[in-house]
Amino acid sequence: MLQAYPDAGDCKLTAAALAERGLAGHTWIDLQDPTPEEIAEVERACGLRVPSRAALEEIELTSRIRTEGDTLYMSAPLIARSEEGVLVSAPTGFVLNADICLTVRFASLAVFDVVKADLVGVRRAAPADIFARLLEAVVDRAADHLEVCADQLDKASHAIFRADQSDDAKPSKPGSGKTHKLSRDTALLRRVMIQIGRASARMSKVRYALVCVSRMAQFAVDRGKDWIEPDVRERLGGVRADVASLEQYEEHLLSRVQLLQDAATAFISIEQNDVVKVLTIASVAGIPPVMVVGLYGMNFKYMPELAWRFGYPYALALIVITTLIPLAWFKWKDWM
Repeated sequence: MLQAYPDAGDCKLTAAALAERGLAGHTWIDLQDPTPEEIAEVERACGLRVPSRAALEEIELTSRIRTEGDTLYMSAPLIARSEEGVLVSAPTGFVLNADICLTVRFASLAVFDVVKADLVGVRRAAPADIFARLLEAVVDRAADHLEVCADQLDKASHAIFRADQSDDAKPSKPGSGKTHKLSRDTALLRRVMIQIGRASARMSKVRYALVCVSRMAQFAVDRGKDWIEPDVRERLGGVRADVASLEQYEEHLLSRVQLLQDAATAFISIEQNDVVKVLTIASVAGIPPVMVVGLYGMNFKYMPELAWRFGYPYALALIVITTLIPLAWFKWKDWM
């Protein structure tokens, strides 16, 4: 799909239309899942090389930011949502010079829609201004992701540490005097661990995107100082400052992730150790009777059970009952 500002908010262009009209004053061309024909026509009209998806997925710094003449080639793994609703990294390219801002992406990105909506009604925006708007929108979106992560961690912390919740909803805090239900608490803490892991994965994607955005902002300021307006350079500096503050906040969230993971694991281990302690005591208490029975149980001449008609069925029934009683107790304690 090919879109171009100032028509980006109103219509989609075709390769044939671009060939006929040329740039026609456009300062931003956005390629989403471009066809070979669209790539060829954009390269002809702009005189620029459109980076491929493989090039955008490169992780080396020299591949992420570089110059070709007076044109800046940059890329960043922005965050998109797949059709299944899963957050994925979307390699996105930015090609910037004094005349054009070219973006190449292979996923639908909400930040681009936000910028296009903001540009509706704006008669003309410089390429560097559009680039700054895109980076500002990416940073705003990253802040939203971190807020979601913080909310998930708050819920996880509430589930782990709060002692005023019922056993049916939350695991009771050790020492609170409530009945511990091991399997229920373990299942809940397992779900909490999954929630924490998902938040950590989201933060990892956000952190990598922010690092790349900060590098692009500094790179544009350093290499485009001759044609980027001072107010735009100042905005790009603000982008780097925002990224730095978000990175500090993300480090705070990472410390909370580690704390919650350790706490959830510790609580599970404590409750399991309590179960093992009870079973150990029961097994030790049963050792003396077993030893006495083993030594003397079959060494008496007069044993009333030997003359019982139903002695053998009675013994079998007693075996079944004594097996079921511990199982019922384990089930009542919710240990199985």
